[in-house]
Amino acid sequence: MQAPTIPECEADRLATLYNLRVLDTPPEDRFDLITIYSASLFSVQMSMVSLIDAHRQWFKSVFGFNAREAPRHTSFCAHAILGARLLEVCDATEDPRFADNPCVTGSPRIRFYAGQPLTMKNGHRVGTLCLADPLPKRLSHWEREHLSKLANIVEAELQGEDGGPLPGSTRRNG
Repeated sequence: MQAPTIPECEADRLATLYNLRVLDTPPEDRFDLITIYSASLFSVQMSMVSLIDAHRQWFKSVFGFNAREAPRHTSFCAHAILGARLLEVCDATEDPRFADNPCVTGSPRIRFYAGQPLTMKNGHRVGTLCLADPLPKRLSHWEREHLSKLANIVEAELQGEDGGPLPGSTRRNG
């Protein structure tokens, strides 16, 4: 397993994340609706809004498995925030970065992963909207475009730019 590197701007990236004041807050419909919809839209078993803290990956929303956080050094999403574009791993068992990752070799047995970085106004990537599945998969161009658009909604929600709650959602301040 290849642990993700630490971004050069880590101190500023973490300050941006902490200023969102979202870490360790309760689940919220506005994020849960996006992960539920994403799992259905992309036909995957798991979808998460994942935030990368100094030592962990913390899930603001998780659909498809029971976890609230994981170590940063085993996180696919910590790799994804190193670039500005979607990180797609079609078959993790064939990718040297992830083939022996405990999330691949054990539960939840991830084979497919796609993580769209969540980029804040100041350019720092604080986490991802990500998809995962125990079966290999490749996203179509259309799916990549739509994952990016859904990530834009998550970014706006994190930064308070949405102009109101998503239809059918309730806001809970954390």
